[in-house]
Amino acid sequence: MKFSALQMNTRSEKTANLEQARSIAAQAMADDAPDMLVLPEVFAFMGGSITEKRAAAEELPAPGEVGGPAYEMLRGIASDHGVFVHGGSFVERAGDEYFNTTIAFDRGGAELARYRKIHLFDVSTPDGREYRESAAFGAGREIVTYAAGDITVGCSICYDLRFAELYCALAERGANVIMVPAAFTLQTGKDHWEVLLRARAIETQTFVVAAAQTGIYREENDERASWGHSMIVDPWGHVLAQAREGIGYATARIELSYLEMVRQRIPVADHRVL
Repeated sequence: MKFSALQMNTRSEKTANLEQARSIAAQAMADDAPDMLVLPEVFAFMGGSITEKRAAAEELPAPGEVGGPAYEMLRGIASDHGVFVHGGSFVERAGDEYFNTTIAFDRGGAELARYRKIHLFDVSTPDGREYRESAAFGAGREIVTYAAGDITVGCSICYDLRFAELYCALAERGANVIMVPAAFTLQTGKDHWEVLLRARAIETQTFVVAAAQTGIYREENDERASWGHSMIVDPWGHVLAQAREGIGYATARIELSYLEMVRQRIPVADHRVL
């Protein structure tokens, strides 16, 4: 099964962001014909004020109903191209609450899963910038996996990457591929992004597919930068593919037979006692 991790430079103009996503998805399909497309975190809207983020939010539809523009774009990409889509994340409105939420679709555009980001990014980065994700969003509570053909996919988003216990829990639930749509900051990404992705792949003995934001965006009056470097990592910790600087994608084929070989050689799951 072949995966393409899309790399975007999302900003605070939703219509333009959705068009960018469609364009990159179409290019990846034309060039590499993947079985699954993986979008980055907050692909539909990034930056702006809390008010603007929430104004760009969408309520998720009940079965059989029509969703908002980002939801329907993802569903359309899946059905138009006959491809699985792991929809990175966009802002979900649920009554008076807001969440950073992943939606996944099958090849016919049927919804497979919903995941709300559990760990929210409330930190000060080395350059002194403050990030307070909890000011805009609530935290999810559920660990989510879903089936995409013969693959069991585990869901995570960005800052979740720093919490190994979530990834171990996903592996225990049968995940053999774990998704990490992200908008890692330039300051943290240059030192931690690849190290953490490879560590999570090695310790869970899963493939890790990380679709990232790249480049400059504005958060209210502050100019900020995302690290990019979307990549796909195998269960031995090798980087199979990595996107170049700028908008684009990274594609790699995932072989479950290789995953089983790694797990047989070092049976970590059998040895775990805690």
